[in-house]
Amino acid sequence: MKLLITRPLPALVVDAARKTFDVTVREDTSVPTGDELRSSLLDYDVVLPTLGDLYSAQVFADVPKPRAKMLANFGVGFNHIDVEAAKAAGIEVTNTPGAVTDATADIAMTLMLMSARRAGEGERLVRSGAWQGWHPTQMLGLHLSSKHVGIIGMGRIGQAIARRCHFGFGMRVSYFNRSAKQMDFPAEQVASLTALAGQVDVLVVAVPGGSTMHLVNADVLKSMQAHAHLINIARGEVVEEAALIAALQAGEIAGAGLDVYEFEPKVPDALKAMENVTLLPHLGTATLEVRTSMGLMAVENAAAFAHGKALPNPV
Repeated sequence: MKLLITRPLPALVVDAARKTFDVTVREDTSVPTGDELRSSLLDYDVVLPTLGDLYSAQVFADVPKPRAKMLANFGVGFNHIDVEAAKAAGIEVTNTPGAVTDATADIAMTLMLMSARRAGEGERLVRSGAWQGWHPTQMLGLHLSSKHVGIIGMGRIGQAIARRCHFGFGMRVSYFNRSAKQMDFPAEQVASLTALAGQVDVLVVAVPGGSTMHLVNADVLKSMQAHAHLINIARGEVVEEAALIAALQAGEIAGAGLDVYEFEPKVPDALKAMENVTLLPHLGTATLEVRTSMGLMAVENAAAFAHGKALPNPV
């Protein structure tokens, strides 16, 4: 069977894939074009795509008789794949849950600390050569310990963030989620997102993309307290970017920490211009160990398909 890997992956992943497949690696790190996506469905038996590889309903419609029978997605999020259209075309879809949980939760904590303690602003000050030395009122930020965190989405990643907040920083945890979650520490479910936003010192976005587009909108941001910070490690489109910019410029919230963007990789100049915004280049799972684990999980899904076995992680 022929397998296409749409972006470069760690060598261990490619080596594992070659044990089962005739592998082609697309060495370009950019998002594949529409023509490349259509060709992938015509020329390969299995495709291993990732974030940004937009397998839309139109792509499937343009290839009425695909050779490909599986998309083994590299990543837990799969909102870039129209799963219903894929299945209608006879193509299975899998993802890589679990492997991304801890690394993504760690980035959430990184952003919380950087935003609350003004770390990005402080580093820029030092690098500029304008720092004149320590003094008692220099760059006073928000002390995270014992504060109140609100988490939007209490899946694996949301719970991992909550554990770090509770056990690491003694924070009070509240969350907004479709269903209640049982955890081994106190966490209060709040029925209304605007109510949650109004209670907390830090609001963390940890929901999947897709149907959650603009879940965090102007109403939610206006509900937040003026000293509160918004953190997004989910998908960029979950936060209405224009509304976030307006809220920050108006001083309605104190700051934001972002790892993802609504029109990624485009980041608005307005965000880049604000000192109270921490901007990371989608580092959520960016460790060699985690990316390797994700890749091996995707290959495991693909190999199961090739050998006629049950798929470990169907979506």
